[in-house]
Amino acid sequence: MTSSFDSYRPEESGQRRGKRIKGEDATTPNTPAQDAMAGQRRRGSGADEGRREMSVVGDVQFDSYYGRPVVKAPPWRGPIAAYLFLGGLAGGSALLGYGAQLTGRDALRRNSRLIALAALGGGTAALIEDLGRPERFLHMMRTVKITSPMSLGTWILASFGTLSGVLGAIEVDRMTKERLPLGPLRPLVHGMEGAAGLGQAALAPVLASYTGALLGDTTVPTWSASRDHLSFVFVSSASLASGGAAMVTSPQAETGPARVMAAFGAVGDVVSMHLMKESMHPLEREPLEEGAAGQKLKWAERLAIAGGIGAVLSRRSKLLSVASGAALVASSVLTRYGVLEAGLESVKDPRRVIEPQKARLAARRAAGITDDSITTAG
Repeated sequence: MTSSFDSYRPEESGQRRGKRIKGEDATTPNTPAQDAMAGQRRRGSGADEGRREMSVVGDVQFDSYYGRPVVKAPPWRGPIAAYLFLGGLAGGSALLGYGAQLTGRDALRRNSRLIALAALGGGTAALIEDLGRPERFLHMMRTVKITSPMSLGTWILASFGTLSGVLGAIEVDRMTKERLPLGPLRPLVHGMEGAAGLGQAALAPVLASYTGALLGDTTVPTWSASRDHLSFVFVSSASLASGGAAMVTSPQAETGPARVMAAFGAVGDVVSMHLMKESMHPLEREPLEEGAAGQKLKWAERLAIAGGIGAVLSRRSKLLSVASGAALVASSVLTRYGVLEAGLESVKDPRRVIEPQKARLAARRAAGITDDSITTAG
């Protein structure tokens, strides 16, 4: 039984159909001359197609598909750069606040703690903005993975935020003369100040540095090549930013530790950045020195040097202290944005992935290292 659609289908002859020369009868076999002509036509068609394909493909010098990026850039943009800066500012301010607590500098302690809380809140908001939905941040806390900087960073951020909230509430309660609605919890909250300050100070260096390890753990050429130095750059940048912020907001008589921290942070920032660049392949270093990212990092270095000198000389001048502190904060902002943009720029050119790998492979072979899973004697 057949359907109505079968009437549209032509009858099958039972033989395999193929192309025939004009004038052929489909029911008669080909002669030897016709077979030779058909074979020549097929061979000629294949040669023509090969020539057309070769004329399309350019002279590819690197192992990249039509010059396309070898690695995929992470979808990180401005909010992540803001998070990198604000996280460092929060960590540095927490250390400064704990030092002020131990030395009896009440205004410096209060301002540093409030700066740390505000910076952490802004950084968390920037991180959630980049994630797209707030619940994604909570999903990151379902597990703890020791080998993942992102997993550890999530827990560090949450723990640091809790302690910062306690210390911030204490400072606000003091500023308002105990008008916060803490009720019977007030003695308990104030009693936690010593332990909360110590815990916040213990987590502060990790908060300021883990983002460098996070970027270095990626396959982005510039970030990956800087993994041994980037955390030092970020810690130094956090130190000069927090010292600068305290120089702007705190009384001149109490800014001594902030000025020392800012000056050492400026020196560390400039030195560690230069050491990081010297350790990299020229193609990996190129995005840090050229383009928009290179301009940001050049200005970051200039502002760090100027702000560091101002921090040393501003002992008796509030105006100079404020100007130097603002320059240091701006330097830290430009450093984070410059490093982020340089990494995103580095993935666009496949040479920055392939050529440094070839150079490292050649160096290992020249050193006689041929007995591992990376280098062979080929």
